[in-house]
Order: sequence, then C-alpha cells, then structure tokens
Amino acid sequence: MQVEKILLYAALTGSLASLETAVAQATPDVIEEIVVVAHPLSGEGLSQASKVLQGAELDQKRSISIGDTLSKEPGIHSAQFGKTAGRPVIHGLGGPRIRVMEDRIDTLDVSVTSADHAVSIDPFVAERIEVLKGPSTLLYGSGAIGGVVDVHTGRIPHVVPEKTLSGGIETRFDSNTNGNTSAAKLNGGVGGFAWHLDGTWKDGDEYEIPGFAESAELHALEEAEGEGEEEEEVRGHLPGSQFDAKSYAGGASYIFDRGFFGVSVGKIDSEYGLPGGHGHEEEEEGSEEEAEGNPLLKLEQTRTDLEFGLEDPFGPFTGLNIRLGINDYEHQEIEPNGEVATDFSNEAWELRAELLYDMDQWTGVLGVQHTDREFSAVGEEAFVPPVDTRDTGLFWVAERNFSTFDLEGGLRIGKVKHEPQNSSDEDFTTYSASLGMVAPIADSWQFGLVADYSSRAPVSEELYSNGPHLVTNAFELGDPNLDNERAANLAATLRYDGEVWDATVTTYVTKFSDFIYEQATGAEEDGLPVFQFQQNDARFVGIDVETNIEVAQWETGSLKVRALADYVNAELDVSGDDDVPRIPPLRYGLGVEFNSGVVTASVDFLHVDEQDDVSPGELSTSDYDDLSARISVNLPFGDSSLNLFAAGKNLTDDEQRLHTSFIKDFAPAPGRTFEIGARLLF
Repeated sequence: MQVEKILLYAALTGSLASLETAVAQATPDVIEEIVVVAHPLSGEGLSQASKVLQGAELDQKRSISIGDTLSKEPGIHSAQFGKTAGRPVIHGLGGPRIRVMEDRIDTLDVSVTSADHAVSIDPFVAERIEVLKGPSTLLYGSGAIGGVVDVHTGRIPHVVPEKTLSGGIETRFDSNTNGNTSAAKLNGGVGGFAWHLDGTWKDGDEYEIPGFAESAELHALEEAEGEGEEEEEVRGHLPGSQFDAKSYAGGASYIFDRGFFGVSVGKIDSEYGLPGGHGHEEEEEGSEEEAEGNPLLKLEQTRTDLEFGLEDPFGPFTGLNIRLGINDYEHQEIEPNGEVATDFSNEAWELRAELLYDMDQWTGVLGVQHTDREFSAVGEEAFVPPVDTRDTGLFWVAERNFSTFDLEGGLRIGKVKHEPQNSSDEDFTTYSASLGMVAPIADSWQFGLVADYSSRAPVSEELYSNGPHLVTNAFELGDPNLDNERAANLAATLRYDGEVWDATVTTYVTKFSDFIYEQATGAEEDGLPVFQFQQNDARFVGIDVETNIEVAQWETGSLKVRALADYVNAELDVSGDDDVPRIPPLRYGLGVEFNSGVVTASVDFLHVDEQDDVSPGELSTSDYDDLSARISVNLPFGDSSLNLFAAGKNLTDDEQRLHTSFIKDFAPAPGRTFEIGARLLF
C-alpha cells in the first residue's frame, strides 16, 4: 500500500519519472499510463468506499457516456437519457450531488442543469477513472455530497516518456445503431518536453428496442384516464436516439528536476437527438401544431487546462500543485423544423491549489478551490434564468499512522454566491468535516469506518427554475427560499484481499436535513405536470457487495468467478408517500471469466428487480435481466500488441427501463446489441 502513497505524492508533485519507467518496462504492450489518485489519503487504503477502472477492465467497460461506462459497478447507476447523455448515480444520489471531474477539475458543463445534457467527457479518452462513493465534500466542494467521478486523461504529461513515440488506435462497430466509434492517442517527448494528442469520432442511428417505446405502466395509466386521441405507438426503435460526436485535444509539458508545467486544449463538437416522445409546439397563424420528429441538441466546447507541480516547494511542505481549467461551453436545442429553440451558454473556470505536507507524524494537504460560472439560457425552454455563481472553499485533510490503525480526518469551509439576472443574490456558507479509520483485523482483512458531516448549497436550477421543460415532460419550479442541504453519514467497509479471492462490502446510512428533491405536485401548467423543488428530511440506507474468486489457475491462465449486489432504501420524513423519486432497485449479478493469456472470454448476468417504491406522480418499473458476453484475442508484435474483440449486450433482448432515468416511461435502454472491434497499441 506504501506504493500507492508514493504514486499519489508523485502525481501531485510531478516526480513520476522513475515510477512510470518501471511501469513501462513491466508492461511494454500498454499505452504509457500516468496514474493520478483522486483522494490524497489512499496510501494505506481509504476508509471511504472507492472504485478504480483502468487497463483491460476499463477497455472492456467503455461506453458512449460516462454514466453507462460505470453503470454496472456496485452502488453506481446511470441517469440515462437516450444513449449519449447519462450522469452517474451513486448510492441513489445524482445530479448536483455527484461531482464529475476531468483531471481533478470539474467538467464545467451544464449536465447538472438537465438530464438531457450530456457530460462533456468522452470515456474513450480516459486512461483511468476513479470513483469515490459517498460524501467527498472536503476536497471537491459542497456539491460532492454523494460522491466523485474523476476521469484522468493524461493530456498534461507529468514526465518525459521513455519512448520517443507511443500510442494506440481503436475502432469498433455497434450492430444496434449501425454505429462506429474510433479513438486515437499519441504520446511523445524529447529532452525536457513531453506532448500528448488524442481524438475520438463516434456516430450511430436511432437504436433498436425490444418492444414499445412507451412503458406498459404509462400506457395503462393513459387508458385509465381516458386520454383522447389514439396515436400510433412507436415500436422497435427509439426516435431521437441518434448521435454524432467528435473530440480533439492536445497537451504539452516542460519537465524539470523538481516539477513540471503543462497546458492542454480540448475541443468537442457533438450533435444528438433528444428522445422521449414529447414534440415541441410551434405557433402558426394563431394555431398550435405539433412539429414532427424529435429535437436535436448541438454542443460545442473548448476547454483549456494549465497545471504546475513542484516538489519540496518551501518549508515543511513536500509538494505544490496548481491546476486551472477554463471552459467555453455552448449548446443549442434545435426544433425538428431546424429552428433554434433554446441556446445554453456556460463560461466557467476553476482553480485548485494544494500544498502537501509530512510533519509531526501527520501527512496531509492544505488547499483552496474556486469556481466561477456564468450561465445563461435564452429561448422558449429557458426554464432557468441567467445566473452567475461563485464557489470558494478552503480545505484540510490529513492522515496519521498508528501501530494498529490509520486515522483520517479533515475540514472544509465554503462560500457559494448566486447572482441571478432578475432577482436578488443568494449567499450560502457550507461546512464539512470527516473522521475515519482503517484497521487490519486479520491476515488480508481490513476494516474501514468513516463518519462525516457535510452541507450543500442549492444550485441555481433548484432555486430559480420556472418554466416548461418539454424534453423531460415537466414544468419545473424552483424555490428561492431553499436552505443548505445537510447530511450526516456513517459508512463501514470490510475488505478482504487474498491470493485466491477478494471481496468488498460497504454499508452506509445517511441522514439528511432539508434534503432537496424535485417531485410532481399533481398540478398542470401549459399542459405539463408541475415538478416542484422542495425540502424535507430524508434517510438513505444501503449496501454494496463485490467479490472475485479464482476457481482455477494454470501456467498460462485462470478461471475466475465474480459476483455483485447493491441496494438502497431512501425515505422522506413526511406523512403518507415517503419514497424519494428515482431511487434504483435491488440488483445482483454473477459472472465468469476465462483467461488463457492470449484469449479472454467472459459471460455476465445481472438481474435488476422491480421498483414499486415510487413517489407521487412516478410510475413503477418492471424487473429485467441483462446477459452479456465478451471475447478478445491479444496478439503481441514486439513492442506492440493487437487486440481483437467481440461483445454481446442484452443478449436476451429484455425490455430494460432504468428507474433512475427521467424518461424511463418513454425511452427504454437499447435492445440486443453486438459489437466488434480492434485495438492497436504501440
């Protein structure tokens, strides 16, 4: 575990050269990987539940969206909106409570504003994805009350690579959408300079579904309410689920004896349909006619990052890291007739500065974080007014090793200010504190316990929303009188890491004061159901389980079995219906993997239970099974390798509706899908 600590410190101070040389020599067939651990207290094992995807495991799980890439990890789901958009949901918490980052800086997009807005990170550029499950507000701001997803891209190199030129290229074909995805990456360097280039290109038609687009539950409700005209029901495909996206990025660094300085620039151009079956209306000569087809979302983003790392900067401090991200984001929601309905803009920047120290038996980090966001939405679906938001925080986290356990702790204080265009400013002060311990309890066994208190300032969408949002079939109303959301969390994690098997079990209970949620009121406005942001106390209780067992091993390979399960129960402190909206149901799964060194084959089965614990205005979802299989062949060629792979997803062609999705009753997940591809690494 001490190696992990060294990796972390090196990542923050730019001293990874010797470590990466060793990694490159040990694994010549892999694109050079710069390891960045998101949490600064991972040397002896986090008391907090966490998950890391990298290497072959990440390659197998990459998908179009970051939410879908992580959606089968224990405790993690996706708020899927078609195929392209989908933010992660961790322990039943989503939206602004999950902070999604690119290289420790927020994505700075508008994916929190609405479920149909995609996260502006392409999983195909990720070298490593780390997830912290549970409150992570100490390091990453009041919004991270549910967890953190950090995608490391390697766009700012920290060392000069051993090879003058290395990289890879991948291409895959998807039978369900007739879609193609390609990705390429190059790394190089000479002298004191290192550089990086990457690009992705992906497209797909409307995806196929096994039955009707509209759920049986919604159809039965409409029949019971006698809703008028009979329309031809869509079956076999999901209208508005097509996509076409490109991304390009380049970065370079100057590396010197004690550190580095680097810069990267990335560009995204994306266009995707907005499924859901809710046509926009356009007025013509005093009458209203429903436009045929689905609207499109056209996204453009330019992001610039700068990073400076210095080892032993001054005094007792062992490392200094400063990171700045600047984002220019815009997207247009376009009617089927080609007219621009709404124009969203987000000009934002975020700065992080961290000082690492090691003194008086304590190791830790002191830091400051500031985010500045200028958001505007103009047009017929501008349900949120223009708002400028500033979020500043000071934090300290530390660790001390004792003879029988390790102690972790930290504090943070933050200030959030919203400045809406047409109403008074709102100020919030947030506080967070955490205390945790990690202790070995037997050979290969480890127990972690963490207690934390955190507070979250309401985001502008929760405060100021006031208007129709046709894509989510809702008239959304904020509440400018919302207070801070506060949470007290207790989580325990038991880990076993042996030669034959390993397992992780995490249980948690989180009690919220003034929990903010959006719920149907039963009223209608402009022909849409009204959804109101409101506050009440709430309690979340859950468990995640993951285990891997090596049932057979031989000279050139092995046979492994894996299992997972997760469950969360969430209740509001109200009389009557106390269910929190969009909480994922119980699920459990089993998988087997055969590895001969050259050939790897796996089969995975996942059962997702029905969810009938629903809030007012919310419909239940039926249970479903998910069967997937994958086979890959790795062919080495000197210092290069060629990987050929084929995969099948939803092989039973079950109708799958994710209860975490805002449009689950209009847009099921894709049906049976076959995928083939090739990956060349050099």
